[in-house]
Amino acid sequence: MTLSEEQVEYIRSRVRHGGIDIAALQDDVLDHLCCVVEMKMEKNIPFDVALTNALQELAPDGLAELEQETLLLLNAKMINMKKVMYGIGFASTSSMSMGITFKLLHMPGGEQLITYGFLTFALVFLPLVVVNHFKVNLHAPWTDRVRIFLGILSALATGMAVVFKLFNLQWADVLLLTGAALFSFGFLPFLFFTMYKKSIS
Repeated sequence: MTLSEEQVEYIRSRVRHGGIDIAALQDDVLDHLCCVVEMKMEKNIPFDVALTNALQELAPDGLAELEQETLLLLNAKMINMKKVMYGIGFASTSSMSMGITFKLLHMPGGEQLITYGFLTFALVFLPLVVVNHFKVNLHAPWTDRVRIFLGILSALATGMAVVFKLFNLQWADVLLLTGAALFSFGFLPFLFFTMYKKSIS
């Protein structure tokens, strides 16, 4: 049995006024309740009774409690992601610093530590930082997004230039100039523009 539009809207209002504020969770709960109510109505259970039973089965302590449990799970996932992210950041920067030390002391393994540390930092840690930043700031202005993007590009170019210099590879000077240009004429103007806008708002 298919629910009418009025019945679906009634369920939607019950969900919305039941204490669920997260739009995505509202949609998921609405879909679940509609399916359960339709199955119960196929057994000749009236709509009101079917909806009451479905709500009781889904959230005996109320829909607000369901949202709180969802938020706890999301926070736990975020905490675990941050642990992994900062662990990778710590390991990669430690590898780079130890590699530079080994290189300066002419000890074996310095080049490998620098290379693997930098690649992990650039290809794993920085993307995770960006993803986390934009998850937290979903409605960030475009200037903030461009500033972060230019900052990452300048950091990558400068870091690559350092690695190229250490290994006496070509293009080190070009990468260094590129990183400096992106930082000076890309990242910094957006940074100070953002600071100015905040100071006058």
